[in-house]
Amino acid sequence: MQQHPSPLVGRHGEVEDVAEALRTTGGTTGGTTGGSTGGTTAGATGRTAGAEARTLLVTGGAGTGKTAVVEQARQIVVQEGGRVLRFGWESGEDPVGGTAALTDAVCGVLAKVHDGRLPARIAAVRRVQARATGPGGEVALLSTLGEVLADAAREVPFALILDNTERMPARTASALGLLLRTFRPAGVPVVMAGRPMSPGHVTAAQLPAAADRVLELPPLSSAEAGELVVRRLGRPVEPDLVTAVLAALGPLAGSPAAVLSVLASLEERGGLLELDGQVCLTVPEDGLRLRADAAELGRLCWPDASPDAGTVAAAAVLAALVDRAEVRLEDLHRAQSPDGPLEAVGRTVDRLVADRVVTVGEDGRITFAVPALAAALRTLPARAEVRSLHAAITRLVTDRLGATAAGTRRPRLAGHVAAAGATLDDTLAVPLLLAAAGSSVRFNQAWAVRSYHSVLRHLPPHDPRTPGVLHESAGLSLGHSDHIGVLALAEPLLACLDVPHDEDRGEREGRGDRDGLEWVTRACALSALHEHRSPYAEDAEDADPRYRAALERVPVGRELAALGGRYGIGPSVPMTPRPGSAAKESGSSTGPGSGSGSVPSAAEVRLLAAAVGSSAEFERARQDLPTDALGEAALDRLRNAAAYGDLAGALEAVLGEQRYVAAGESTAVRYHSMVRDYLTGDWDSALSCARRIETRGRSGGAAGVGQSARALAAEIQLMRGELGRASEWLDLIPDSVCHPLVARARLGVRYWSGQGDGASADEALEAARHDVRRARGSGLLAGLDRVLLRILSITVRGDSPEATRRTLEELEALYEEAASPMTYEAVLVARGMVHGDADSALAAYRLVRRRVDLPLSVDCCQCLTEVGDDPQSWLDEAMRSGHVLGIGRPVRSLLGAAARRRNVSIPRRRAARAGLSDREVRLIGMVSDGSTNRQIAARLACSEKTVEQRLSRLFQRTGCRSRVELAAAWLDGSLARQGLVPGH
Repeated sequence: MQQHPSPLVGRHGEVEDVAEALRTTGGTTGGTTGGSTGGTTAGATGRTAGAEARTLLVTGGAGTGKTAVVEQARQIVVQEGGRVLRFGWESGEDPVGGTAALTDAVCGVLAKVHDGRLPARIAAVRRVQARATGPGGEVALLSTLGEVLADAAREVPFALILDNTERMPARTASALGLLLRTFRPAGVPVVMAGRPMSPGHVTAAQLPAAADRVLELPPLSSAEAGELVVRRLGRPVEPDLVTAVLAALGPLAGSPAAVLSVLASLEERGGLLELDGQVCLTVPEDGLRLRADAAELGRLCWPDASPDAGTVAAAAVLAALVDRAEVRLEDLHRAQSPDGPLEAVGRTVDRLVADRVVTVGEDGRITFAVPALAAALRTLPARAEVRSLHAAITRLVTDRLGATAAGTRRPRLAGHVAAAGATLDDTLAVPLLLAAAGSSVRFNQAWAVRSYHSVLRHLPPHDPRTPGVLHESAGLSLGHSDHIGVLALAEPLLACLDVPHDEDRGEREGRGDRDGLEWVTRACALSALHEHRSPYAEDAEDADPRYRAALERVPVGRELAALGGRYGIGPSVPMTPRPGSAAKESGSSTGPGSGSGSVPSAAEVRLLAAAVGSSAEFERARQDLPTDALGEAALDRLRNAAAYGDLAGALEAVLGEQRYVAAGESTAVRYHSMVRDYLTGDWDSALSCARRIETRGRSGGAAGVGQSARALAAEIQLMRGELGRASEWLDLIPDSVCHPLVARARLGVRYWSGQGDGASADEALEAARHDVRRARGSGLLAGLDRVLLRILSITVRGDSPEATRRTLEELEALYEEAASPMTYEAVLVARGMVHGDADSALAAYRLVRRRVDLPLSVDCCQCLTEVGDDPQSWLDEAMRSGHVLGIGRPVRSLLGAAARRRNVSIPRRRAARAGLSDREVRLIGMVSDGSTNRQIAARLACSEKTVEQRLSRLFQRTGCRSRVELAAAWLDGSLARQGLVPGH
């Protein structure tokens, strides 16, 4: 354990090394001319012989914390009673510097030594300085400076620190280097700090040579950078936040100043949100940037020295240029005029490459080494019109090859055309973009989609090519799960739907265009559902008027959009299919064109909708499909997904792996992962998914919020005993939402918030029954079984036989109506609870284990503990599963009550001899370092209450009674000797 733990992340040893160097005042080395003639470089962990290390140079890249390390060490030494003075070389009036500037700085130091001999020392220095005009005068002056500093240190021992040595004028650096190498003042330790300079720089040669030791600060590791983020924000953070910050910084990820700059930028523009006890991003991950301050950007991102304003402005132009399109060196080399704007950009690239700010790939592509720097530069005012540069790059190629050939041979030019906008004529832009899309579709579909989107901004709605472009663009976007890209087609789609049919083009051709537009409308509806957006949403921010207007013109699209209400996406609206639409769609569920197979047919839409309703409705919808279309396993997966409002899981079950593309980052796909993590017991990952869904819906774009994700997150926090966080999730859900998943979480939070007392329990039960009636009225039966099962468990414990009987009858009636696998499991568990039917409870347990539903298996085990023949084994199983889930007071109290009734003991969560987990070892290490519970909570991204719980479990497992005993057992090896530490 360190005597002076540093608040700086990842710099504990370095701070102690600098402090040790500053402590070596009052040395016994005689004379002032016997100093070192050369520097000795040591690594960050190297150490020279204590009192001999008189001069230390702290160096490192931009923003690595050199100043912070020196300042922290200074504070430590001052607190111990030492005296540390700053060598103010920056205050010299002569910008050229030299011996005169050095003399002024030394006199400034002497003025801070209050021993009554200041006038004599100053007079001695000035006399020699006045005579230092001839040969040897500068050497005599430097010798005198060393003597007076040593004399002052003998009377009042002190150390010197000087910062930012890379900015020191060359003549001053040369004089200081000579002073420290040849006329070193005895007893005066000197600590210098500065970034390493390029070869040939005077400062780079003189000062390191004068140092006895060079201490290089290494970049922070990823873990240390993450700890810095946590400390800076003072709260636990979502791991994705740290990952995004490090990715945005690239080679600057290990720079503390760069990390703090990104965090400051996020705070300035409201890009952070505390959600579920953790700080999350509310801006797209590729939108992170450094603070848009030209001086700060120059200091952090230019390795050797801060650039001038013109260089930063030119870099801003280049950053805006490469943001919208791929720029290569060949684009700039083709410039005809040496004084033209492209040639100016070329010269900028040369400078930035030399400064290592910009990199050029093997293919000639120009990119910024630090994405966050490029993003920050784009916020600065650009000096030139960037659109004209994009247009110039395009014309350099089209003037030689023509528009179509340029698009075919240089498809990347489509990005420049899109960025140029109206600067380029439609007669040039349209053929180039169409050719680029056709050429790139074979090797880069994302390029093709961007080309199609760009051409739609140039094509009028009545152009005969527009419907085909819409169809191809939507098909390609669906092919790689770019649902936001599909939704971006809403405006040109609506304009096309409003165009009257052109009879001169022929009935067949016109009908084909109309079918294609209808398919695009359905694709938009499907993508909206994937992003959890509904055209019927009451919130104006969630509703897209263009999308809704397009659906009004395509009835089959309205049917698909209305499916959202069945899966908790928007309000529930009646699904009234157009007569004859089923027959039209049943013949070909794939439709025309590429990617269309991912859009469900009308019959499949009806099956998806019926999965949440009655068995009779489900069977009718099933009859509309071919007999061999879906097997029983797929149908069961469909109904299980419907119970959780899992649209992606339902589509995957109906469309199959061949047609459904499950990749991408849509809200529905993320929620599907959340449901899977919930059922398998990885609740930390499930909560992380919920936070990502929530922040994605708030970060702009087309993504919507996920009410089902909020409800499932509330359910997890409820089971973990975090009622406050569960309530926070539920508060985000409007009262109008009546999905069974929401009703189930609401009941649990209302009941346990009232501690289960009679009045609050009755109110919670009545509100839950009201929610059940609302869900039934909306046709939402899937998932109601879990609501009724929770009602039943409350009435059983509350000695309400009449309410219990009525709830059981309602649950059994629900099974008769829905006949879904999950409803059958709930009925079996209910019979075990009410009638003490161990066989039913055991059958439910086996079904649940086969389906993989760890939370429900805990309920089954609790029931079998009450009614089974071997209560101890079922209690053990429940506790093992509960430990995986991290269950809290609500579940533990139920298991404890069951154990008391059956007179069995609650097992310890793990055998005492089992090895400590990595998380527990890390926790013990932080306790041994003296970290408080609050500091540990911030580093582990959890609450202080959770830290207390984990420490209590550690005390039980290790036999320690306090933090002090735990730290002692760790440090003296007792835990390792007990076999508790793996690998020791």
